[in-house]
Amino acid sequence: MSHLQLHLHSQPPSLSSTSSSSFSSLKLFTNNNSFSLPFKFKPFTIRCRHSDVFNPSPSNPPPPATTPPNNPLVGALPPRVYVGHSIYKGKAALTITPTPPKFVTLDSGAYKISRDGCLLLQFAPSVGPRQYDWNRKQLFMLSVDEMGSVISLGARESCEFFHDPFKGGSDEGKVRKVLKIEPFPDGSGFFFNLSVQDKIVNVDVSMNIPVSKAELSVLRSIFKYIMPYLLVGTRLLTP
Repeated sequence: MSHLQLHLHSQPPSLSSTSSSSFSSLKLFTNNNSFSLPFKFKPFTIRCRHSDVFNPSPSNPPPPATTPPNNPLVGALPPRVYVGHSIYKGKAALTITPTPPKFVTLDSGAYKISRDGCLLLQFAPSVGPRQYDWNRKQLFMLSVDEMGSVISLGARESCEFFHDPFKGGSDEGKVRKVLKIEPFPDGSGFFFNLSVQDKIVNVDVSMNIPVSKAELSVLRSIFKYIMPYLLVGTRLLTP
């Protein structure tokens, strides 16, 4: 029966050595007491480098710790600024301004929309070259669904929106607002025509603004961008 003996001889690294590596030797011996081998067994040595044992190399360092951003609560978001866009023409001017939705706080702490967001259209008549009388402006609140109709409007298509601000109230029918969007005869743009009949203050006015294809493209881009904010407001959306 053979007995296998393993001896590990390690040489500790010298403190004065400049090398970061050290070596150990492994010697293998046998003691054959039960039978003889046809050849003479000679001890052999295996030398292996194991600098990692004495001088372990650092693994990939973890990323530096970062302080998590201070995300404010839903109800404590900083105020947002809604910027308008204007189109000025010879007989009238048109300004659009986003109006965010209104929220109320429930007893549970959740939020509920009390008034939907919309896009405020302001039409002002011209009183001279590049001068407009904003004291005589007329307003039209464009809903998100109506914005979708404008976005999907074809080059030869038209659309019309009717509003009664007092619908369902005692003054229903006294104020009538109609916004018509009709294509140019040559298909190069659209007319935005607002007609307002207000029997309460005895007003009957109509303003027409030509909008080119390029200007309509800008309006559509604004509509698409602002629609999510009009639906849920900045309380639930962050830039």
